[in-house]
Formats: sequence, C-alpha cells, structure tokens
Amino acid sequence: MSAVENPAPAPTSSGAHRLRPKRAVGRRDDTRLALLFILPALVGLLLFYFWPLVRGIWLSFTSWDILTPARFVGLANYQEMISDPVFWNAVRVTLLYVVINIGIQTVVALVLAVLMQRLSRSIVLRSLVLTPFLVSNVVAALVFLWILDFQLGIGNHFLEWLGVGRVGFFTTEAWVIPTIALVNVWRHMGYTALLLFAGLQAIPGNLYEAARVDGASEIRQFFTITLPLLRPILGLVLIISVIGSFQVFDTVAVTTGGGPVDASRVLQLYIYDNAFGQFNFGYAAALSVAMLVILMVVTVLQYRVTRAGQTDLN
Repeated sequence: MSAVENPAPAPTSSGAHRLRPKRAVGRRDDTRLALLFILPALVGLLLFYFWPLVRGIWLSFTSWDILTPARFVGLANYQEMISDPVFWNAVRVTLLYVVINIGIQTVVALVLAVLMQRLSRSIVLRSLVLTPFLVSNVVAALVFLWILDFQLGIGNHFLEWLGVGRVGFFTTEAWVIPTIALVNVWRHMGYTALLLFAGLQAIPGNLYEAARVDGASEIRQFFTITLPLLRPILGLVLIISVIGSFQVFDTVAVTTGGGPVDASRVLQLYIYDNAFGQFNFGYAAALSVAMLVILMVVTVLQYRVTRAGQTDLN
C-alpha cells in the first residue's frame, strides 16, 4: 500500500462554475444613474458658484463700469482698498455686528434647545420657536422699523410710558448696530435652537442618569456633559452663523441704508454701493475677494478652536 494518499478529485467544470463568485450586476448602471442625479446640482454649482467666483477674482484686477470693456489695472484696486477709510470702517462695523449677533444668538438658542430637551419635546413648541425664521428678512426689518420708530413707534411710546424716554434705535450711532443685530437674533434664534436641539438628541441619556445618581445638578450636567458633547454641532452652527452674519445686507438696506454717518454701513452694503450705485465693478470685486479671504480665515480659525471635526462620543 502506497504511503502517499490519492489527491482529492478536482472539481468538475460545473462545480467550479458554481463556486465562482458571481460578478456584480448593474454596478455600471447605478453609477450612471447616480451621475445623472448629481448632474443638475453640479451644473448649478459650476454656473452659479464656481464661474462667478473665477470671474469675480478676474474683475478685481480690472477697472470696469459695465459700459466699457474691462481694463486690466493689476493690484490698483487692492491698493485703493488698503488706503480706503470707508472700507476699514465697514470692516469694523461688520465685525461689531457679527460679535453682537453671534454672541447673543448662540446663548439664547442654546438655552432654548436645552429647555426643549429637558422640559418639553412638543412638536407644536418647536413649530412656534421656528415661526420667526419663516418671516423674510425684509418683512422683519420693516416691522421692527415701525415698532421702534422714534416718533410713531409703539416701542418708543411704551418706553416713554415707563419713564425711560424715547430712544433712536435706528437713528443714533450707538444704538443702530445693536438694534439691527437684535432684529436678526429674533429671526434666527429659533432655527439655530433647532439645529442645537438635533445635536442634543445624539447625547446618550444614560450619561445624565449617571450624573444625577452622583448628585450632579442641572448646571453641573450642562457644563460637564452637554457642552463638551455638543461641541462638534455647536462648532458647525457657529461657522454657518458667522458666515451668514458677515453677509448681512437686507436688514441694513431696508432700515438705515448705512446711516447714520456710516454707522451701519456693513461690508456687504459697501460692496453693493460700489457695484450698483457707482458702477465701479472692479473695485467692488476686489472688496468681495477681501471679504472671501476674511471669511476663509475666520472659518479656519473657528474650525480649529472649536475642534468641530472631533467628538467625545465613543
């Protein structure tokens, strides 16, 4: 008897055919279908975002009044911008608006989100909180302009009845930017609160239960559990809110038009005035590029400081 055993019989061709993995069917068709769905958004992105961005950067190096062909002037627009006191005033006013708007809006929205999570999760309540966001910026600005009018506004009549006296909310330099910021806080705080409320839903409830067992108060739970675990969503909300705040335009245009004495002339309004008021599109494009650079720097700093890309939830 041989010491070497006979090898196992080789599988038949039909068996090999059965063991061979089947090739994926329809993958190419799925890819084409996915590209077909993406195509409209891609075309819109290229036509309404990428091409205007490229053309705007090119126009920033030209002198163009829309009536004559654009003339290349190099860095002349940027040199004019650096020495333009109105531009630097617009940057200062915009930064003041952003600080007031984002600071108050974030705190109020965070309080609303926590209250909705801890006290009530009613859909009706969420709808009521979101109601101001459904009002357009122009309508909200006009309503508050009438309410806070120095002579006829019911708000000033109420202040006078309280003995405080009338306040020129939209007509004095000290009050105009805080007033505009608070109008936009009223409109956007509900939307921001719902974004934060969605982030709160991702925090496990057993963490709060363990904290209550250990005797932690609600305030202690907020600072040791809620804030650290909400950091990624809070960072994302701050980035979106800051970008939107830098682009404030309609509220200012409807209520003050940049006054009094350029006290509310934000950067976006200054760009609009140069482009469509003075037909100086080259300089307006340079201002837009400067605003883009400011937003990029602010966004990167926010992303790093808030560590929005990291989470403590494991």
